[in-house]
Amino acid sequence: VLGLFLSSVSFAFSETDLVKQLQQPQSVQGNFIQHRYLKALNKPIEMQGQFSLLAQKGLLWQLEKPFNNNLRVTPKGIQQWNGTQWVGQNEQIGLFLGLLSGNIDGLKSQFDFALSGNANQWQLTLTPNSLLMQQIFTTIEISGDQTVKKLTLNEKQGDRTQIEFKQIQLNQPLSQFARSALE
Repeated sequence: VLGLFLSSVSFAFSETDLVKQLQQPQSVQGNFIQHRYLKALNKPIEMQGQFSLLAQKGLLWQLEKPFNNNLRVTPKGIQQWNGTQWVGQNEQIGLFLGLLSGNIDGLKSQFDFALSGNANQWQLTLTPNSLLMQQIFTTIEISGDQTVKKLTLNEKQGDRTQIEFKQIQLNQPLSQFARSALE
């Protein structure tokens, strides 16, 4: 009876557990579908493409539909590929990179966290606690398992962006373009 009782006890899945889990893979890549719901439009704007996330280096976001556009997000900022070189800088991009890579230290100063579920199925709700983020978001909802599977940005003015990550591959070789962009 004691063994049955102990086997049914569930251990809490903590923020520390989530961070360790998300930071475990050296690389994560796959496809994404992004839906942007704007109050002024009846139908969402849909975008599709591929992504590559390399631990400690950054994220390559390769938009394929409705048009081609390559962005890389690194700790230094965000840059766009113009066909020959990476251009542009934005120091405020750490939020997005932190959301996907499990680096939540920077997020904790701007959001309150509510984590539920377990290692195989979890949901994290971020509620802004800084004045700047409160002006932009009502909540950010992130869910997944071993990796982030879905990200929803609920904006203050009623718009919403939902990104789903599919066909995810862990620790597989990156394409030549992704390697040169992130390494």
